[in-house]
Amino acid sequence: MRQAVIKAVTKQYLESGDFNGYPVYALKEAFNIDNDVAKELIRELISDREIDVVFGNIHPNPHIKAFSETTAEQQIEFLGTLGFSEHFCLYPTKETLANIKEEKDYGDEPYTEQLALGGGQLDFRVFELSVLEHYRNDPRYYYQTDFINGQISVTDEYFESELMAEHDQVLLQTFGFAHDKDLNRAVAVFLRYLSDLSPEHQKIWKSKELSGDFQLHPDYLRNSMGHWGTRISIFEAFNQEMLVINEMAALMGKPPLFRNTYQHDYPRNFGFLLRPTLAEFNAFILLLDQLMSDNLNNKFFTPELELEEDHERPDGKVEVRRKGTIVLLDEWVNYYFRTQEPEPLEQMLASFRKVRKLRQKPAHSVREDEFDQKYFHEQRSLVMDAYAAVRTIRLVLANHPSVRANPPEINKFLFEGKIWTV
Repeated sequence: MRQAVIKAVTKQYLESGDFNGYPVYALKEAFNIDNDVAKELIRELISDREIDVVFGNIHPNPHIKAFSETTAEQQIEFLGTLGFSEHFCLYPTKETLANIKEEKDYGDEPYTEQLALGGGQLDFRVFELSVLEHYRNDPRYYYQTDFINGQISVTDEYFESELMAEHDQVLLQTFGFAHDKDLNRAVAVFLRYLSDLSPEHQKIWKSKELSGDFQLHPDYLRNSMGHWGTRISIFEAFNQEMLVINEMAALMGKPPLFRNTYQHDYPRNFGFLLRPTLAEFNAFILLLDQLMSDNLNNKFFTPELELEEDHERPDGKVEVRRKGTIVLLDEWVNYYFRTQEPEPLEQMLASFRKVRKLRQKPAHSVREDEFDQKYFHEQRSLVMDAYAAVRTIRLVLANHPSVRANPPEINKFLFEGKIWTV
C-alpha cells in the first residue's frame, strides 16, 4: 500500500495543473482506511522522506505547498497535535520527485520545473534589479511598484492583440524586494508567479537570478500572507508629505506650495535605481529636482515676499532678476518661523541646494557613463535627505495658527515616521 499511496500523491501533484496536494480524506476513501491507520501510515512516510504534509494551521491553503523547508520533525510534531483534522494534504517530497523520470521536459521553464521537483510556491528567488527595466521601459506593460510590492501586466491596448507576441503578454501578479546584509537591493518573486511566466520570460528572469543570503522585505512578506504592512516606502511618504503640505497651505489661505502632486501614479522613474549607472543616477537627480525646487510655487510666497530683486551689473547698471525658488523658500521660513534650533531648517535648505547642484553638474560635464554599485547607496542617502527636507517643511507649516486650529488628517505611518528606506 505504501507505494500505491506514494504513486497516488505524486500523480495528483504532477497532473493537477497547479501542483496541488492529495487531501487526506481522498487517501482514506481510496484505500479504505480509518484515522488511526492513516495517521500511522502518514507518520512513516514523513519519516522515510516519501511524502510531506501541509496543514491548514501552518498555511491557510493546505491545497498548495507554500514552503519547501518544513522539516520532517516539524511535520510529525504538527501531526501529533491534531485531532486528525482532515484539513491537510499530502505531497511528494523532493526526494520522491527526484527519482521519477517525467514525460514532460521543463527545460524551457526553469521555475515551473522547480515546482515540479517539489519547490514551495512561496519559496522566493532573487534577481538583479535591472530585470525590471525590460518592463518599466516598455509602454506596452503596466508596471507599478511602491518599492515594497509591485505588479506587471500588459496594457489593455496590447492584451490579446496581434500587435504583441503572445509569449510577451505576461502577467507577474506580484513581485517584491529583498536585500543583503549590506543593504544591496534585489527583486524578489515567489516561485508560484515565476512559473506563470511564458518560457521565454522565465529564461529572461533566470539569466538575472542572484545567489547569496538575501532577506525578503518584511512588509512584502506580511502583505503576501494577507497582513497589513508596518510602514510605507520613502517614495510614497515623499508624495504624501507634499499632499499634506498643500492641504496646510489651503488652511493658511494660500496657494499650494507644490505645483504638482501625485497620489499613487507618480513618475515611473521615481524610485530606487534599477541599474547603478551614472546616467540613471543623473536622470533620477533631474527628476528629484523637478519634484523639489522646480515644483515650488512662487505664488505661495506672495504677498509677503517680493519675487524679484535688483541686481547691479559690473557696468553699474541695475537689472531686475527673478528670485530662485530655493531663495524664496529660505527667506520665507526664516522670516516667518523662529526656532531655538536652526539646524533642521539649515539641513532642509541644504538638501534642496544639494539636489539642485547635483542636477547642474552633468550639464557642465562630458564625463562618460559608468557602472558602479556606489550609485545605489548614494541615491539612498540622497532620497533620505530629500524626504527629511519635505517633512521639515510640513512640520514648519504645522505651527501656523490656522493649521493648529484645524490640522489635516495625516497618515499614521507618516505622523509616526514609520518609513522604509530599503
